[in-house]
Amino acid sequence: MQKSLQLSVDPQIYSDKKEFEKLIAKKSGIDSKYLSYLIKKESLDCRRYPVYRLEMLVSSNNDLPVTEPQPFLNVSNSMEVIVVGAGPCGLMAALKLIQKGLRPIIIERGSAVEKRKKDTAQIIRNQTIDEESNFCFGEGGAGTFSDGKLYTRSNKKGNTEEVLRLLVYFGAGKEILYQAHPHIGTDVLSRIVKNIREEIIRCGGEYRFDTKVADFIVKDGTVCGVITSEGEDITASKVILATGHSASDIYQLFYDNNWLIEPKPFAMGVRVEHPQAMINEIQYHNKDSRQFLPPAEYTLTANNAGRGIFSFCMCPGGTVVPTPDKEGIMVVNGMSNSSRSGQFANSAAVVTVNEHDAEEFNAFGALKLLKLQQKWEQKMYFDKLICPAQRLDDFIKGKESSSLASGSYKPGLVAWDMQQRLPDFVCENLKAGFNEFNRKMKGFITQHANIIGLESRTSSPVRIPRDPVTMQHPQLKNLYPCGEGAGYAGGITSSAIDGINAAKTIAEELGV
Repeated sequence: MQKSLQLSVDPQIYSDKKEFEKLIAKKSGIDSKYLSYLIKKESLDCRRYPVYRLEMLVSSNNDLPVTEPQPFLNVSNSMEVIVVGAGPCGLMAALKLIQKGLRPIIIERGSAVEKRKKDTAQIIRNQTIDEESNFCFGEGGAGTFSDGKLYTRSNKKGNTEEVLRLLVYFGAGKEILYQAHPHIGTDVLSRIVKNIREEIIRCGGEYRFDTKVADFIVKDGTVCGVITSEGEDITASKVILATGHSASDIYQLFYDNNWLIEPKPFAMGVRVEHPQAMINEIQYHNKDSRQFLPPAEYTLTANNAGRGIFSFCMCPGGTVVPTPDKEGIMVVNGMSNSSRSGQFANSAAVVTVNEHDAEEFNAFGALKLLKLQQKWEQKMYFDKLICPAQRLDDFIKGKESSSLASGSYKPGLVAWDMQQRLPDFVCENLKAGFNEFNRKMKGFITQHANIIGLESRTSSPVRIPRDPVTMQHPQLKNLYPCGEGAGYAGGITSSAIDGINAAKTIAEELGV
């Protein structure tokens, strides 16, 4: 018989499986010989003494629930659906199509993850960029080379648990099912992406790597397929567009054809990087517990005269990496492996950007926020992948840094006055935000932290509109804009949910 149990557990006990199970047995009254348990929810409360808060199911009959995904069907001879993009949105859409008996044709401009890992290593080692296979483009999308964070507030849009269970099925640890802020890590996520590919191919699905979509086949307002940059026509009755937030050529395609798109607010700022030990000290007030706790993280927000400032994509024990998708621009992001064992902690610190901020680009209509983004990515460029940076305390004081703090960015940093490379409104609001962050986390502003620019790919600056019920573009029937690239998601999990929803909608329309 199952019963619910709530526990508050000391980190040292939680780190010792035998001691932890003794505690469960004592609190539940079930003999440890017959005990089985399932953690439903885990959170780490550090407001005073660090303690884990757990919600659990326990049983003496080994009858705890086990949930397997719906079966993946053989779709070798089934109706075909094109999926443009092999990021989390496209991959989860493809898996759901297979579960519904439809055959996905996945078209990805970048390379398979094995080659992509070599290409990203070359970016750092030789400071050369393959414009189609990099930290932004390729199998798994931008999320493959990140922390693999899975936290989302998108329950109202779909089933978060379905996404997490699929990730576990393909190789993620079961702890992502109950952690408050689950993550996978780049090292594990790249293996999961490969496992998903192998399952899709086993079921009869198809991949087209290193294949860029240049146009759509449109007849009487209905999309019938895509045209590749090599001039090949690939036809299907439905097309899911899941290209990610960096595929600016897709936005330009819509703009040039007068297909409906609209500007979408996004956020811009910097990566801020501290020693991980410093963040641990700030967040974990009890020194004796730190050895039993994971690398500390944070989520911070502030408001300055109605303008939002917030941390984003925080990577404990991670590294800052260069993520431009072409020469002549500078963009950075953060990533970490599953162990989060690096010496540094980094996070985006960004300011909301709206249409009013892009008035100089009003002539570009729906692309005006994209043009603003591109302007400042070019402005941040210094030389190859050498990245401008400044000590955090110097930035607050408006003082140039004579040297920089130690950090993880391998291509190299150059000390620069970041006020010369960021919009005035971003600098002003970042300073206000950092002061508020320091009030919430005393010691956040320090000479031992650098700010590194530019963090500008937090989300898409363009939205591709769609009908809220059919999920189709209002002018292009049978085209389903999805995920971050279409402006309907923000991260791995919400993008995956959007892809699943699109696949379900298509299945219902086709009556399968």
